[in-house]
Amino acid sequence: MPNNTKKYKYQHYFLTVMEDQSLFIKTFGDYPLIRVLNFLIYSRDFDYPLTEIAKNADINFQTLKKIWPQLEENKIIAETRKLAGATLYKINMANPVVKKIIELNNFLCWKQVEEQKEHEQLLEPAIA
Repeated sequence: MPNNTKKYKYQHYFLTVMEDQSLFIKTFGDYPLIRVLNFLIYSRDFDYPLTEIAKNADINFQTLKKIWPQLEENKIIAETRKLAGATLYKINMANPVVKKIIELNNFLCWKQVEEQKEHEQLLEPAIA
């Protein structure tokens, strides 16, 4: 197999991963804090230990430990319970800032849907 084919496959894989990012990450950038917020917003009905949050947000556990105090200080996350010695957390839905972040995320999604509908309408052939 030629060397450039592997490179192409890697590039294709990279492009596929980039296209699968959420609108939240595409809008605010692919940073660890944004990834954590993104995961917690979309998984707000469930609670997770820190290790699972890092894994699902696709960031290093040590990176999560560095940004976690900021999330706790701003009350973005809430401790829900302890399970087998691990503390579980979820996004703090009682925090007005969190509510606005979720509202903004919903707005971005609806805006994307409306733009997609407009784009599809422009592509439809005119019926005579």
